[in-house]
Amino acid sequence: MSAHFTTFRGSITEAAKKAIEEKIPGAAVEVTGEGGHFNIVVTSAEFAGKSMLESQRLVYGAITHLMKGDDAPIHAVDSLKTRTP
Repeated sequence: MSAHFTTFRGSITEAAKKAIEEKIPGAAVEVTGEGGHFNIVVTSAEFAGKSMLESQRLVYGAITHLMKGDDAPIHAVDSLKTRTP
């Protein structure tokens, strides 16, 4: 995996995890990856009755600010899994 330039300081995985937890309270969130590419697994009762697309939109909505701009800390989400408990 190639390096991805970013001016972000701090843990990108922790920033993404915190942003998702704030948007979806009570969610169990796992974020792994580096170099701008990340894998995310979110388990939440909030997804019950929602389509996969609706659930994924909730997650992407939480991390949009981390994906904007040429030097965004998250360049790509290689895998996004949303689950209900």
